[in-house]
Amino acid sequence: MEKEIRTPAELEAEAARFVASLSPREDATLVTLSGELGAGKTSFTKAVARALGVKEIVNSPTFVLEKIYLLGGEASTFKRLVHIDAYRLEKGGDLAPLGFDELLRDPGNLILLEWPEKVADALPSPAARLSFAVEHDDSRVLTYG
Repeated sequence: MEKEIRTPAELEAEAARFVASLSPREDATLVTLSGELGAGKTSFTKAVARALGVKEIVNSPTFVLEKIYLLGGEASTFKRLVHIDAYRLEKGGDLAPLGFDELLRDPGNLILLEWPEKVADALPSPAARLSFAVEHDDSRVLTYG
């Protein structure tokens, strides 16, 4: 399925729709986000965080690699939103210092992982694969696969 996104409001609506479609699994819910730099991966993650009721400022974890946001209330059936940016990693084993295996075992975790191709050898099959592409008119095409 493809979704064209032209405005920030459309991105917010799509993120909220996506979040509503998720529910915890036996282990963590892993969602991979692919696309070139500036394609909208972090913007989508910020919109997901808002849809889940996160009040903190959500920034790209490019340099710290991982940020964890506690969730609660009626906005989410998950306990934590885990945002990982694998751009600076070289292989799946580089996820180990982040406690990735432990994060994957917790059904309360919703993990959004940017740049999954960098660490593909360490990833289980994700609950959803999202791909972002920038169009000539600066709109984005979000592909669910």
